[in-house]
Amino acid sequence: MSNYVTAIGLDVHARSISACAFDPMTGEVSRARFGYDPASVAEWALGFESPKAVYESGPTGFHLCRALRALGVDCARRRRSKMHRPAADRGRKNDRRDAEWLARLLACRNVVEV
Repeated sequence: MSNYVTAIGLDVHARSISACAFDPMTGEVSRARFGYDPASVAEWALGFESPKAVYESGPTGFHLCRALRALGVDCARRRRSKMHRPAADRGRKNDRRDAEWLARLLACRNVVEV
């Protein structure tokens, strides 16, 4: 497993990407929202120290993952079936919250990659 400092969660849709960067050492959280442009996401992600990104596996993220890897950002796909959420979070689903959840899971190394 690689040593990364900043965990980045990406909630990917056909026309938009919600991103959240989490540094587990400082607890700092940064959020951004992009149109579907891998270059913009890569530029934002590379502004952090040793970033690694993760997104929920699905048809909209395969191209993004390949593009981010080509642009120098380590990116992983997470198995949707392995995502366990607390019961209190089930009714409050939104893109920003999903991106932060993925970043926190990656930071604590609780991601089953596809």
